[in-house]
Amino acid sequence: MLTDPWLTRATSICMATQKSGHTPRKRFGQNFLQDDAVIQAIARAVSPAATDHVVEIGPGQGALTGALVVSGCRLDAIELDRDLTTQLLASFSIYPDFKLHSADALKFDFTSLVSGDKKLRVVGNLPYNISTPLLFSLLDQAPLIADMHFMLQKEVVDRLAASPGSKDWGRLGIMAQYDCDVTHLFSVPPEAFTPPPKVQSAIVRLVPREAPLYPSCDKTQLGKVVQLAFSQRRKTLRNNFKGVFDDVQLRSVDIDPHARAETLGINQFVALSALLTDVQLSDT
Repeated sequence: MLTDPWLTRATSICMATQKSGHTPRKRFGQNFLQDDAVIQAIARAVSPAATDHVVEIGPGQGALTGALVVSGCRLDAIELDRDLTTQLLASFSIYPDFKLHSADALKFDFTSLVSGDKKLRVVGNLPYNISTPLLFSLLDQAPLIADMHFMLQKEVVDRLAASPGSKDWGRLGIMAQYDCDVTHLFSVPPEAFTPPPKVQSAIVRLVPREAPLYPSCDKTQLGKVVQLAFSQRRKTLRNNFKGVFDDVQLRSVDIDPHARAETLGINQFVALSALLTDVQLSDT
């Protein structure tokens, strides 16, 4: 676990890496974390142990990397911007269990990092332009992951942690909560970054479930049902499911055909997915 002396040491590392003069690139969605209090708060939330295998996505200038690597954990960092890799290696290659991968996280094979039955702990300040597809990719690999801690646009965190009936409830939250326990930890203001983004940010924790909530559910069919249900958010389920489910089928699982998708809970989407036949799945 992290102790205050470790965090103090990590702070000195972070300060050194942030003096590189690297210009943030818009095409990579770079907003570098610079607020030491926020860095330490994230490190405490993750609280890596020496026995952990941590994967950091988008280390950037190494602000959070320094607060993780001093724990003695095995740390694999994935960075797309080649201009930052030299700086990261100069700062962290002295740690024997640090390894840097120059790669696109969206295309990276996370299974290649798994050793034995040791699960990965994934962290990162995710670029806003790839956060949703990357989250879906990681959810598909949830059995390999112990937990995830991400800095995301607050709007995305609100959707991840939403409840049925709220304006934020939708496909992202349903599929995330099907696989994980989701907790909105705390918000982060724009001034914590260089350059400051135009949106609020937040830290979220996702912990994959040890056992599925619905063991007999076909996740592919569930995803299709959810996508159809929210295809036109303001329309009723009767309209969105036209040609897939009729009123009788909807009522058979206690769903009002006149309701909207955001009123349904995960259990109701699971019930609908059980009604979806292979023929319907291929036709929709």
